[in-house]
Amino acid sequence: MDELTLLRNTRSETEPPESTLHRGRAALLAAASGSAQPHISTSRRPRRARRFAIGGLSTVGAAALVAGLVLTDVVGLAGWRGGADAAAAAVLDEASAAAIASVDPVVQPGQYLRVNTRGVHLSSGGIGDVVASYQYASDDTLYRPADPSDDWVWVRGPQSIAATFGPESEQVANAWWEAVSSSSGSFEAGDLLRAPGGAFYGGDAGAGFADLDQLPRDPYRLLNYIYRVTLGSGPSPDTEALVYMADRLRVGNVPADLRAAMYKAAAMIPGVTFISDQATLDGRTGVAIGRVEDAWGTRVDIIIDPDTGTFIGDREVLLRDQDGVPAGTAVRWTSVTSSVVDEAPEGGSVCGKMTVDPETGQC
Repeated sequence: MDELTLLRNTRSETEPPESTLHRGRAALLAAASGSAQPHISTSRRPRRARRFAIGGLSTVGAAALVAGLVLTDVVGLAGWRGGADAAAAAVLDEASAAAIASVDPVVQPGQYLRVNTRGVHLSSGGIGDVVASYQYASDDTLYRPADPSDDWVWVRGPQSIAATFGPESEQVANAWWEAVSSSSGSFEAGDLLRAPGGAFYGGDAGAGFADLDQLPRDPYRLLNYIYRVTLGSGPSPDTEALVYMADRLRVGNVPADLRAAMYKAAAMIPGVTFISDQATLDGRTGVAIGRVEDAWGTRVDIIIDPDTGTFIGDREVLLRDQDGVPAGTAVRWTSVTSSVVDEAPEGGSVCGKMTVDPETGQC
């Protein structure tokens, strides 16, 4: 049996020989030493769609190479290329210990987990020959019932202009808001949705929540799993791993044991550093841990309270002037708060303000 076949057949409960592990890791390290291709955007399209190349290979070639080496949670990038700096690792270890010692909120029958997500996002638009970037704010609240198969409620607060960057930016932002506020069917002006199992707009039930129970709780295996499922996304495997964690933590109901594992896993990501012990996000102060991504010209941060293990939020800070937006701007940030409540707002529908196709019943 050759080494590649052995790796393909390896499962999380089976340990391959050390010689295979060392050779696989060495080959993967050599392949991953190439630089990421820069790709910077300030549109509202998710950055998750960005692709990277490894060692001069195309994305397809890189994916084929790494897929042959990182097929399980046993063999992968985690833990053997260095990790976070000492200060960041200490904070993450403290937060992990605090999280594992904490008690998850208990949602009794008839109650809801209320998750409020406030944020600011960067967008671009144009009027004729004028193209500019601006920021808009959002304020959404999700009510998840004790029984996940019951009706979930999603209150999408009206969006608003958060910041502009000069006259042209202000012009574009005002045009966007006029279009939003004049359209009765625009969800940006606010919406109320209700759907069994959280299948809003007819989509996947409880999107963002469903896979939490399946994620590994061992930090090493968790980080290898993340590297594997994000293969080919983002500007680099390490930045995309941190982004993946922030995306999951943002859903607001990550169990304590998984939060603890994520903090430990983040400490194994090369390039993660301590940023500030007085990082304020939406009026809440915590410790910022981040990673610079040269391809984006930004730094991706997570903000946590190491004393309680609470995830406060995340942000992306611009490191160089870009499209009229000055360096130092937090081009995107999100804060999350969770609590248990006895009731959710009345009303709402699966499609909210969107029209329903009478033939298919889809939004």
